[in-house]
Amino acid sequence: MKRLRVLVLMHPQLVPPDTLEGHSEQEVNRWKTEYDVVHTLRKAGHTVSPLGVQHELHPIRDAVESFRPDVVFNLLEEFHGETTYDQNVAGYLELLRVPYTGCNPRGLVIARGKALSKKLLTYHRIPVPAFAVFPFGRKIRRPAKLTFPLIVKSLNEHASLGIARGSVVDRDDKLVERVTFIHERIGTEAIAEQYIPGRELYVGVLGNARLTVLPIWELDFGSLPEGTPRIATAKVKHDVDYQERRGILQGPAEDLSEELTARIVRTSKRIYRTLELDGYARIDFRLTAEGQPYFLEANPNPEIAEREEFASAAAFADIPYPDLLERILKLGLKRSRHFLE
Repeated sequence: MKRLRVLVLMHPQLVPPDTLEGHSEQEVNRWKTEYDVVHTLRKAGHTVSPLGVQHELHPIRDAVESFRPDVVFNLLEEFHGETTYDQNVAGYLELLRVPYTGCNPRGLVIARGKALSKKLLTYHRIPVPAFAVFPFGRKIRRPAKLTFPLIVKSLNEHASLGIARGSVVDRDDKLVERVTFIHERIGTEAIAEQYIPGRELYVGVLGNARLTVLPIWELDFGSLPEGTPRIATAKVKHDVDYQERRGILQGPAEDLSEELTARIVRTSKRIYRTLELDGYARIDFRLTAEGQPYFLEANPNPEIAEREEFASAAAFADIPYPDLLERILKLGLKRSRHFLE
């Protein structure tokens, strides 16, 4: 690939240093994605300019005019402190007619809305846990058909924000308590869905029209304390010390039949296309003991640090990390041709 001028968008607090020296593992863990992307692209010969963006769009326009990037590598997961505003940044880049990586704004809107994505997939007969949405200002009352146990989440936050051991509830008073917590502490509407015991599977999908499905990945919960639900809490996903203490690992899913593997791959492609995703995304499933995969959520522009699930699955499929980033750049450039012509 020819050398490119790459503008990398990220949260201002996650602009990485020039070196890892002198930084603790916990510090590195906060901005590992930004560091990996910036330094890997530079090592590949690209001219890379990191830009911290949070409250104003004009720094993006200024950087586009002064730096004149060939492509923008979009690592923003929120804007103005709101995860639901990330689609506005992608939309702004389209208005500027600048190629960018990752998902388009339409796919971001659909996938970020957990209820909307589940309704669409239910219509297409893809297995989804039963669920109910609990808006602000209404009495918290469980629909009769929604049976316990349930897991309560933010309706539109991601990265396991607000998910903890107490998220799994088995009584109406606990449901009210947890929904109230999401409303008051997380500041979003809540969704409660049927808790599916089983294996936690992640499927990376790469592409625009033509899709590459990465090897099915699994989150191994290790030796969690007795009685702790096996769910991807914020602690399980992001606390390095806790992961080491409990032996929490991620790796290729084993003991899946060829038929089941093919079914999950087909389903992942259907989900990706139904939700109008492109660029790259991770599809999350729960696999029951009976071999039934249930869709949990889709994550456009997922965590892409070299040691995280998406890049690890790509490496397992003989796509080294530098090659993965190059593919993502090419997909952004290719998709953007239609509005650059």
